[in-house]
Amino acid sequence: MSRIILVIVCLIAIATGVSAAPPNIVLILTDDQGYADLACHGNPDIRTPNIDQMYTESLRLTQYYNAPVCAPTRASMMTGRYYYRTGVVDTYMGRAMMHADEITVAEVLRDHGYKTGIFGKWHLGDNYPLRAMDQGFEESLVHMGGGISQPSNPMGNGYFDPVVMHNGEPVRKEGYCTDIFADATIDFIEANQDKPFFAYLSTNAPHTPLLVDDKYAQPYRDKGIPDATARTYGMDENIDENVGKILAKVDELGLKENTLVIFMTDNGPHVPRNEPRYDAGMRGRKGQVYEGGIRVPCILRWPGTLPAGEDLAIPAAHIDLFPTLLAICGIDAKPEKPIDGRNLWPAIQERDNDFFERPLVFQWHRGDRPEPFNSSAIRMGNLKLVKDDELYDLAADPGETTNIIADHPEEAARLKRSYEDWFASVQAERDFAFPRIAIGSKHENPVVLTPQDWHGETAWRSGTGNYWEVEAAKPGKYELTVHFYKPLDSATLEIDFGGQTRTVTVEPKGRSAAIADPFDVAGGHTRLGFRVTSELEKGNGVRFFEVRRKGAKDTWDTALFLPGDEVPDDKEG
Repeated sequence: MSRIILVIVCLIAIATGVSAAPPNIVLILTDDQGYADLACHGNPDIRTPNIDQMYTESLRLTQYYNAPVCAPTRASMMTGRYYYRTGVVDTYMGRAMMHADEITVAEVLRDHGYKTGIFGKWHLGDNYPLRAMDQGFEESLVHMGGGISQPSNPMGNGYFDPVVMHNGEPVRKEGYCTDIFADATIDFIEANQDKPFFAYLSTNAPHTPLLVDDKYAQPYRDKGIPDATARTYGMDENIDENVGKILAKVDELGLKENTLVIFMTDNGPHVPRNEPRYDAGMRGRKGQVYEGGIRVPCILRWPGTLPAGEDLAIPAAHIDLFPTLLAICGIDAKPEKPIDGRNLWPAIQERDNDFFERPLVFQWHRGDRPEPFNSSAIRMGNLKLVKDDELYDLAADPGETTNIIADHPEEAARLKRSYEDWFASVQAERDFAFPRIAIGSKHENPVVLTPQDWHGETAWRSGTGNYWEVEAAKPGKYELTVHFYKPLDSATLEIDFGGQTRTVTVEPKGRSAAIADPFDVAGGHTRLGFRVTSELEKGNGVRFFEVRRKGAKDTWDTALFLPGDEVPDDKEG
């Protein structure tokens, strides 16, 4: 059947002007690396020779945008839809999970004969049915949550020798995280060189906590660059080495002319302690909707199909990746859900900066529900409205230094109406409803619930009173084990699970304890909440809840995942 599918794909490709053989796709996405953090974009301090060489061999989309933060970018890239439609509105507190009924580009490519693999950061759900392995990726080597050092990951996990999840099972890998994920990408490419493949390398670097071998950071310190920026640039240089290794492997295998390699970053840079740093003349940083927070590199290398050394200035964004990749692969998919993105392939082929004009909208702020105009921006043509009271002409003022709203009230009003229509549309689809984690299913038992996905008023380390919204796959008896940050003599918790509330006292040996009596839980929607009612040592609290349906087959072993020494949490999200 797969051969028939490939023949059909080839015929469609011929008809649409794409290379007759279905092209391989290598998508490289880095985390918190800004547009200006590349030598080829004018940074005088950083060394990125491999990406610079790729830049000279590639077509560059110079007006390409992602979301202000990571999980929203990833949801839109994977689905072609604005992230507010998908359930993703933030980076934690249960708002970085994507609804399982969203169709990803990996699912479509897999269903059309492609081998699919992800290596690194998924950040759209850690539990069934939201994991990358549930959403179209046949090979999956990923860390949990938004970062390796964050509390969704095993206790004591770090950037060196981390525990990561390989197709749903925890494994410890030796080496530095970026090297591990890049090497796995290379292995995947080599193993599937005779088939069309989609390899997605999504690094968690250079995201904080800025851990890297000192051999990368010290040369920047020696140049007088402040420590945090020196470590960031060191992480970028390590990324560059790994990009070079991947490109070299593609070339060595004879796949260069039939492989589209895309390099981009997920949002603007994190700037620790606001250290002075080259910004390519752009205002803003990660988390903001000014250009420095959302405009990112987009470098496309496909020798023989795309020109080398040319720029295309058409405004484009994360929502366009899905339809564009499918068009390039000759796939005429008709998803049930509306796609917000546009197919850029005709504009790329014609080098047409004015191929179409449409609004592009960006927004992000903390909280469970988006609020109209809060930290928002809409761009149409060269005009950009930030919130509802700042207007910029990006052609005349790319640095967004001069607010011209007083001189152009009609243009501002037009953009404001367009934003309001957009907000009403994304809200109407689901009203920002959040996804639920499945418990007790045959696909994942036990389920480890982490601070990444709990709801409530407190985040991460506090761990004294929060809840998870879950979906019980089957009615039955569910066993709970609670894991704390630090060892304790005893603790009293009030637990609300499946409509039952009980007070339990646990006396763990160390930092974990099984709760003696199982809970009788009916199938369907329910909540697992807790409140610690006893005094705890400062900095202690609940880290994980382990939920197991009694009598169901275990699908993975938590032994490697749960123990470990504590390390400081990454608070950036």
